[in-house]
Amino acid sequence: MAARPARPALALSLRFVCRFADPAAQAALTRHRIARWIRAALLAPGEIGVRFVDAEEGLRLNNEYRSQDHATNVLTFGYASAPRVNADLVLCVPIVEREAAQAGISVEAHCAHLLVHGTLHAQGHDHEEDGAAREMEAHESALLSGLGYADPYAR
Repeated sequence: MAARPARPALALSLRFVCRFADPAAQAALTRHRIARWIRAALLAPGEIGVRFVDAEEGLRLNNEYRSQDHATNVLTFGYASAPRVNADLVLCVPIVEREAAQAGISVEAHCAHLLVHGTLHAQGHDHEEDGAAREMEAHESALLSGLGYADPYAR
């Protein structure tokens, strides 16, 4: 049996400014799981902060940094991608809960997807153009499958 490739080292800072309404969903978001999801998408060692925020902070950040007048599910603030990935990922709890419910998936599965997605952004992946979007989606789908989650784009 072949050995699994080593995953890059990760220094993780985790902060729940806002908690999920469902205690079981909140309990599923352990430091170990979150680190596993992020490590799956890392190509180099990283220092990543993850912050779960309410709609007010999500709106303020999206407005301030992206000039968008609404909260979004995840924001990536990438500061460096080499030799170490250095980024902050901000997930807006009410948006994540709503999207997970609408998609009929668990909050855990949706957070796994968003953290993989944000980690890829922190390393320079983009989805603004069709070709890049398809490539990024395929990469996310493969990573999530390896983590035991369904393809988020197959709905």
